[in-house]
Amino acid sequence: MMLVIKRDGSEVSFNQQKIIDAICKAMDRTEKKIDMDIAQRIADKVTHKISKYEKIDIEHIQDEVQSALMNSKRKDAAEEYIGYREIRTLKRRERGSLDKKVQGLLDLTNEEVLKENSNKDGATIPTQRDLLAGIMAKDFAQTYMIPKKVVEAHNQGHLHFHDQDYSPYFPIYNCMLIDLKGMLENGFKLGNAQIETPKSITTATAITAQIIAQVASHIYGGNTINEIDVILAPYVEHSYKKHYRNGLHWLYMLDSSTIDTLDISYDNQELHAQYPRCFDYAEKLTEKETFDAFQSLEYEINTLVSANGQTPFSTFGFGRGTSWAERQIQFAILKNRIRGLGKDGKTPVFPKLIFGIEEGVNLKPQDPNYDIKKLALKCSTLRMYPDIISVPKVKEITGSFKFPMGCRSFLGVYEENGQAIHDGRFNMGVVTANLPRIAIRANGSEEVFYSLLDELLETCKEGLMYRVQRLKGVKAKVAPILYMEGAAGSRLQPEDTIDHLLENGRASISLGYIGIHETILALYGQHMFDDTMLRQKGLDIVKYMSARTEQWKIETGYGFSLYSTPAESLCYRFCKLDEEQFGVIEGITDKGYYTNSFHLDVNKKVTPFEKISFEKEYPQHANGGFITYCEFDSLVKNPEALEAVWDFAYENVPYFGTNTPTDKCLECGFEGEFEATNTGFECPNCGNRNPKTSSVIRRCCGYLSEPSQRPFNAGKQKEVLSRVKHM
Repeated sequence: MMLVIKRDGSEVSFNQQKIIDAICKAMDRTEKKIDMDIAQRIADKVTHKISKYEKIDIEHIQDEVQSALMNSKRKDAAEEYIGYREIRTLKRRERGSLDKKVQGLLDLTNEEVLKENSNKDGATIPTQRDLLAGIMAKDFAQTYMIPKKVVEAHNQGHLHFHDQDYSPYFPIYNCMLIDLKGMLENGFKLGNAQIETPKSITTATAITAQIIAQVASHIYGGNTINEIDVILAPYVEHSYKKHYRNGLHWLYMLDSSTIDTLDISYDNQELHAQYPRCFDYAEKLTEKETFDAFQSLEYEINTLVSANGQTPFSTFGFGRGTSWAERQIQFAILKNRIRGLGKDGKTPVFPKLIFGIEEGVNLKPQDPNYDIKKLALKCSTLRMYPDIISVPKVKEITGSFKFPMGCRSFLGVYEENGQAIHDGRFNMGVVTANLPRIAIRANGSEEVFYSLLDELLETCKEGLMYRVQRLKGVKAKVAPILYMEGAAGSRLQPEDTIDHLLENGRASISLGYIGIHETILALYGQHMFDDTMLRQKGLDIVKYMSARTEQWKIETGYGFSLYSTPAESLCYRFCKLDEEQFGVIEGITDKGYYTNSFHLDVNKKVTPFEKISFEKEYPQHANGGFITYCEFDSLVKNPEALEAVWDFAYENVPYFGTNTPTDKCLECGFEGEFEATNTGFECPNCGNRNPKTSSVIRRCCGYLSEPSQRPFNAGKQKEVLSRVKHM
């Protein structure tokens, strides 16, 4: 019996079936698929050729198989077989690197892994468990799952296949709009409990927290409650009726049968005139209950840890509701955020708050909710949130109004039976193109740049289509909260597939990009802000990629979109890889980071109105995801200045965020902005650098983060150091 010497030196008996299996796997990755007759003939030929050996090295056998395939009619299978061997060889070489990553996680020295996400505490066991699983899942996915061309492009730094620690090893998706309304109205099962429709705002918010926690454990991106004020308003009304009934019983001594005949609602003025003490009693108790309910919800979210070891990336969109109940929710959200967390009133990181602004609702002093806009302005000067959404601009750019999924991902138009559907939809994932690298390689030639871009976009498409294929055929039972209990807008049976949720633009799939600023600088040698022609060149690149995603959408039927990648760790990874390959290039690789998407260079000193005007043309072409933000000194005593910026943003951009100082030193009492250094943050008053006695909040991409507790990666820290104020 012939023996095969494996790579580790061990010896096993020769088994011809393993040759057949390897050939069939290679064939299966081709368009022609498997031909068992050819596979058997090649295996017989190789076996006969090597039969003279008593012992043979595994590499020798594989060389013979490769040669036989190349000389057969199935050269397509030979290419796949060779590619697979190359990847396996590469992965063996990287095995030492994999072991180092695991060891670095165990002894807390691997900053690349530990600081990849600033909202994960890499020192805790749940997070380390998730990070360890992610290291292994990524290795397996690159070796056996993701197309080899995409893996090579990712590892070389041409593109970034996001979230490989979760997908594609697990068939899960990125971010979503939770169908909270459908879940609360129709009930659902959570764990061992059947949840029915709530009868109060207190119960409704408690259930909402549980839904958010469950959803966050089944996806790897952010989740949004779209128009939470409108969705939860009926439960404020339930609480009002409950308190009114109690008032009628205790204040007016009415029995239940009499109370049941009354039309109790906040707008029933005739009833209020008849029972005035009841109205005051119910109104005040409901206002307090609503405030307390949202205080509990905020605390719940900030103390939850999902299955992936982090606080759920949650967003609340609100502001358009004008009824009394809807307004109470808006007041409760903003007042709780202003109050802060705990005895020290620390700024909460989650949920992200986004306030919808619309003329006739809250834009101008004569609008019914203008008082809430004023409260939102105060909240933003103190807590950085809420960001704002321009309702008409979002409609114009994305085709309908909805809040973003997570921090910035927007859905396009999708209808069922003539009705626009938003809640329950999701994003299947992102692949991001490294534009500065293409520009560096182009060496000043536009023609070469676009030729290289075409080549890279085809590889990006291959990666994105693999994301789609990984989700196709998935059965509802793998994530009951999403597919069977209504979070994704459907009530499927366990064995049903989720395919229809992916198709016809119901779900989005996004091409991301990074570094328009560095790209233009590399191609033309000048800062794009200072030259009208170069501004147009930057916009043309984004238009070009947008047109390509529209073409893919038509070709495939899937909801391709262009997405302005947040790039928390990617801004560092791409720049670092490009510096290693191309050296230190002034203004490009020497900074230690690349600029997010289409954003203006962070150290360019301009007014907020100039920055908004510079960026305003991009969202309509990158309508799969976008945000504009400006840096300010403290505006606590000047909310009128912020309102002027908000109103300008309302007319020009769909989505705008405010970065204002919200740091606090718990040792000396300083409130304002800590000084950023290469190694962290320091109180300018007393020099305190202790994370236990300080609160430092910064915007990291679309979300807020607390880098004093969970430090940024080196590139993001350098980017924060470079930021200048726009007012």
